[in-house]
Amino acid sequence: MKSMTLREAADACKGRLFAPEGSEGLKITDISIDSRTIEKGFLYIPIKGQRFDGHDFISSVFEKGAVCTLTEHYDENLAFPQIVVDSTSAALRDIAEYYRSLFKNLTVIGVSGSSGKTSTKEMICSVLSEHFNVLKTEGNLNNEIGVPKTIFRINEEHNVAVIEMGINHFGEMTRLAKMVRPDIAVITNIGTAHLEFLESRDGILRAKTEMFSYLSEKGTAVLNGDDDKLSTVNSVKTSFFGLENGSCRAENIVQNGIDGTSFTLICDEEKFDAFVPALGNHMILNALAAFRISRLLSMPAEKALNGIRNFRNIDGRFNVIKTGYFTLINDCYNANPDSVKASLSVIGSLSGKKAAVLADMKELGDTSEKMHREIGAYASEVLDTLICIGTDAKYIMEEARIKNPSVNAVYFENNEAAKAEILNYLEKSDTVLIKGSHSMNLSEITSFLKEICQ
Repeated sequence: MKSMTLREAADACKGRLFAPEGSEGLKITDISIDSRTIEKGFLYIPIKGQRFDGHDFISSVFEKGAVCTLTEHYDENLAFPQIVVDSTSAALRDIAEYYRSLFKNLTVIGVSGSSGKTSTKEMICSVLSEHFNVLKTEGNLNNEIGVPKTIFRINEEHNVAVIEMGINHFGEMTRLAKMVRPDIAVITNIGTAHLEFLESRDGILRAKTEMFSYLSEKGTAVLNGDDDKLSTVNSVKTSFFGLENGSCRAENIVQNGIDGTSFTLICDEEKFDAFVPALGNHMILNALAAFRISRLLSMPAEKALNGIRNFRNIDGRFNVIKTGYFTLINDCYNANPDSVKASLSVIGSLSGKKAAVLADMKELGDTSEKMHREIGAYASEVLDTLICIGTDAKYIMEEARIKNPSVNAVYFENNEAAKAEILNYLEKSDTVLIKGSHSMNLSEITSFLKEICQ
């Protein structure tokens, strides 16, 4: 982290600095919201969570060398510097916004969408890292706490920052984009995730495109031209990618089994041979988005293509695991109706017997039963075996049996019940997709199946 003074931090969040005379110029070497990670020179920002209030740990951070703390409650007995604010959460965002402003020559890419944000972020980083020093969001730190953490990791050595931005309510994207201030705004798709709060796909479009209010003056929105909602965007400068629509497109797609996909990449009417070592057309879309961005940044095409070839997704994001017994497709990090259908479509294109372990999809509100039944109907067309886990997953099982009585569809209330019986339904050489919302903890199923094959 690039250092800042106590006065800079206080001014950034409009806080009142209480500190011994002459200490306003003390340097902050890093920022943390976790008292356990505090080291010498850190600024501590206590956050109120569902289970803990960070204010309870203020005294301990100075024992570890903290130079200052933010607080919502002035403590006259505290002998160390403190910045008093109305809301530490808002102050965290304000300081991150200020810190972002210190890097005038940094290109920032904001990535959002209903599904595929993380894999798209990883693909963009894989491509751009062939030519630039790139900082990226680690894991899934894409909310109002995670985005500041990423911003504070920016250093002078970075040329590009790729920052994932996830939302499920109106107004959240505005708060995120105000910190990120993207030069390139990427939206992967407008699907059906978070309908419980965003009401409709038009609502999701409205919420996602809040990002454009903070797009830099000469910035570009890189959008999926195959998406019927995104293709209508004309409020900012746009550049579209897609399997069919956009200045960056794909032709001659050939699925090479579980090893990956080759295709002809067409960008601004130039043609290139490309290969992505991952399954599914959605991964081609990710590659197209990354290549489009590489062209906007004047990166050599061969380096960008090499970045696509070298792509490696993070754990839980459609990772192929060859066990010698099953071939597991570990896609259990999260799920919504669109991403589940996309994953099932890929599984359906493979040879051999195909199975899936599908769990509840969360945050669908009143549409939940309908959406789960749609997945059941779709799954019945491409699978031999369907194992469903969770409260709403029973609708997947019921609809699959209705649409295709020959599919071997079963239901379990929870992971423990499933693990006790799952081997009765899977056969050697099955390709098994594992997918559900993050809170369903399907990583337990992945680990169980890996272990029994060792």
